[in-house]
Amino acid sequence: MDDEAMRGRGEDAEKGERERKTEGARKVPFFSMFRYASRADMALMAVGTVAAMVNGMGDPLMTVVFAAVIDCFGAGDNVLQRVSKVVMYYIYLGIGTALASFLQVSCWTMTGERQSIRIRSLYLEAVLKQDVSFFDVEMTTGEAISRMSADTVLVQDALGEKVGKYAQLLTTFVGCFIIGFVRGWMLALVMLACIPPNILSFAIMSRLRSQISARRQASYADAGNVVEQTIGAIRTQVISFNGEKKAIALYNTLTKRAYKATVLEGIATGLGTGGIFSVFFCGYSLAFWYGAKLIINEGYTGGQVVNIVLAMLTGSMAIGTASPSISAIAEGQSAAYRLFEIMNKEPKIDITDTSGIVLDDIRGDVELNNVFFRYPARPEQLILNGLSLHVPSGTTMAIVGESGSGKSTIISLVERFYDPQAGNVLIDGINIKSMKLQWIRGMISLVSQEPLLFMTSIKDNITYGKEDATLEEIKRAAELANATNFIEKLPNAYETMVGQNGAQLSGGQKQRIAIARAILKNPRVLLLDEATSALDMESERVVQEALNRIMVGITTLIVAHRLSTVRNADCIAVVHQGKVAERGVHDDLIKDPDGAYSHLIRLQQANTEETPEMPYVAGSRFKSTSLSLEQSIRDSPRNRRQHSSKSVGLSRSDDLFRHVASREEHLEIGDSEAPKKAPIGRLFNLSRPEAPILLLAIIAATVHGLLFPSFSIMMSGGIRTFYYPAHQLRKDSTFWALMCLLMAIISLVSIQLEFYLFGVAGGKLIERVRALSFQSIIHQEVAWFDDPSNSSGALGARLFIDALNIRRLVGDNLAVLVQCTVTLICGFGIAFASDWKLTLSIIGVIPFLGLQNYIQLRFLKGFGEDAKVMYEDASQVVAEAIGSIRTVASFGAEKRVITIYSQKCQASMKQGIRSGMVGGVGFSFSNLMLYLTYALCFYVGAQFVHDSNQPFKMFSEFTLPWFSPLLEFPKQVTWHQTQQKVENLRHPY
Repeated sequence: MDDEAMRGRGEDAEKGERERKTEGARKVPFFSMFRYASRADMALMAVGTVAAMVNGMGDPLMTVVFAAVIDCFGAGDNVLQRVSKVVMYYIYLGIGTALASFLQVSCWTMTGERQSIRIRSLYLEAVLKQDVSFFDVEMTTGEAISRMSADTVLVQDALGEKVGKYAQLLTTFVGCFIIGFVRGWMLALVMLACIPPNILSFAIMSRLRSQISARRQASYADAGNVVEQTIGAIRTQVISFNGEKKAIALYNTLTKRAYKATVLEGIATGLGTGGIFSVFFCGYSLAFWYGAKLIINEGYTGGQVVNIVLAMLTGSMAIGTASPSISAIAEGQSAAYRLFEIMNKEPKIDITDTSGIVLDDIRGDVELNNVFFRYPARPEQLILNGLSLHVPSGTTMAIVGESGSGKSTIISLVERFYDPQAGNVLIDGINIKSMKLQWIRGMISLVSQEPLLFMTSIKDNITYGKEDATLEEIKRAAELANATNFIEKLPNAYETMVGQNGAQLSGGQKQRIAIARAILKNPRVLLLDEATSALDMESERVVQEALNRIMVGITTLIVAHRLSTVRNADCIAVVHQGKVAERGVHDDLIKDPDGAYSHLIRLQQANTEETPEMPYVAGSRFKSTSLSLEQSIRDSPRNRRQHSSKSVGLSRSDDLFRHVASREEHLEIGDSEAPKKAPIGRLFNLSRPEAPILLLAIIAATVHGLLFPSFSIMMSGGIRTFYYPAHQLRKDSTFWALMCLLMAIISLVSIQLEFYLFGVAGGKLIERVRALSFQSIIHQEVAWFDDPSNSSGALGARLFIDALNIRRLVGDNLAVLVQCTVTLICGFGIAFASDWKLTLSIIGVIPFLGLQNYIQLRFLKGFGEDAKVMYEDASQVVAEAIGSIRTVASFGAEKRVITIYSQKCQASMKQGIRSGMVGGVGFSFSNLMLYLTYALCFYVGAQFVHDSNQPFKMFSEFTLPWFSPLLEFPKQVTWHQTQQKVENLRHPY
């Protein structure tokens, strides 16, 4: 990579960053995200929504049952009999929510997978149907891969289980408020004061996270673009020109931007979550104070007050709990906007347009009449300035000229990659604009300097010329292309995999496969764009012989830099400053010493004085000269940004084979090793520089984890005061109200610090891991990239997804682990301190919860890895298709690419659906066990209270602290799921 190219990429990355900062506020309406849902998806969403609503009513109804239990214990007599009747409602709720949970998770996961696959395929279809100018100025391969691997994941989250979770929590919110007002409207009305701050906290957090997410995704997209460009050009631009350090520097710059966005996201999330928790504790403070007044003055009961308070705060907390789902939906809406914007874009030159003239056949007469053309990427530069050129049917026209004169532009116009701004391009006297595009491209074959092969077998690569070709036709085309000898010497012959960009073949072998592909197309017009200029002498001789065979009787346009290769052409046209300056046969043109052709010959002779010309190749229609070490003849219009994107997925001249022509027939197949698991300890070792920050973050998370066990003590004390005499009730309720205010302040500070510090530590780790991984990748030996699992598309997707999982593990989920661990330990400690005998009798339910988590994780472990590998393979299809867009367009292979991509995604979808079903079973069982545990706790507590002299004290001091550890058990699933993902990462270092 040269300095100019690297600077260009950096400038384009900065430009992309500025442009996409504005996209955070742009999003599609919620229901518009479901525009691609089928009838089956509609049914799944309907069932999932109803199930989510049923599941959401579990919490409101549980507050009623809980209040009834409190009144049973507070009554003092027949406690066991009363509680035994009430706890049956917990069992009923458990069964109902278990069934609803399964339907909710499985239905929404299933429809999310189905719709996301459909969107992925339609997005790829929309990208592939864009004209070439779109890839000049609007889209690079890295951006395409990033959107396919990142934006589609965000959309899938917004279409799937997160919607079900939101519907569940919305139902909880509405149900709790209805119960609160029915049970006591006065207290419920006062408790409404908690709602506006909660909604405000959520709204601010959601908006900030959406904007920050858009900026982070933009940085990831630009970084992914660098990865794709670098790996795609690993042999030529990177290794050959020592571009590793420049690529690493640019990549690190972009990951630093992503780090800043990660820290900002931590601050925003901390403020929002801390605000929600603070409002929660303030609500209880208000409840203790005002509830006591209502008990004294309005005759409310303790259970009634508890029911109203729990209902109102559970409802308001449901909004806070829904914040991750709502944030995911908001991010999905922003991602959907970016995807749908491309999907709705209509190209000026549409390959899917079925209108236009279709003839029985064409003669191949080609004419450019007074053509003016500027490239969209460089509108200020006029490339063709009134150029006129006529190529009679069946003749060979050589087009020569200085670099930038417009030679390759003529080829692009004949293929109709672009339309001229003025003038006409005619075939058989008919303007190609009026012809059906797919049909006319089917009559034209293009062989370029850079043979573009796909990561599949030799046979499949050749059949891009004719998809339904028989094996005999394939072999005949290979024979005409002088490829039969080396193909049949390979272990798997025509079934041999060529590797990414044909990396396991030499330059000459790749070019002959490309020629066989062109032959199989049976073209009427053949376009040769520097087809032999990047080959060594022996390879050029063999390839030239193959070209000579197929050029007979076909209209041929040859763009050439070395003039000695075209001296036998039927006509030579010299292009200068966008016009045909001179034309004729070689012998006539050299007679004019002042002519443009003679001038070009003298320039080449001067340039070849230091590089001796290769000997004349006898028997060849066209003669070979020295191997050109420059590619200045490539007058491609692409600016630096697009040019670098073109290198991704394209195979340039292979330096590895260029100097070993004698070994051209040798194909080296590399063995791929089984993926290794990354040790968790190494990840934490990589976080050592942030050890002080992590220590402070863990302390903040510990304080966060202490909140609910401490609150359970306050809750039990506050509820107990509701059954005291009036004078003591006034005094104690004020005390507990002030304690809750203190908890509100502590929660606001600790949670903000927790999210900020873990954001810094996690962001630094992901920046470090990305940098080390990318550095390790580009320093691998060339053969390492021959492994299909190490293709540019797979590595680009893996760097994004795996690094994201690592950040979640050491950032968000480490915080959850610390919180849950502290809550569990403190909750159990309080319970043991209250009554160790009762605690031991109830602790028997814990193994069931642990077993449920273990079974669920074992299933998710296998499914997640399989789907991950399949999506990486699908990403490689996208990388090759976009990187080789001219080849795809020239051979009309858009539908074939989409079919291959859809097939790979279908397998991933099936794994995702299976994972969703298993997850549904797991969460269903988790809900059932939770309600059964509540029932058991209350029943066993009532059994012990039956013989106690202080029944309510026993209940409040023991039973309420149990809520904290039991509620934290399901959260462990999140930690272990992410841990498993990280352990399954295949690290390339």
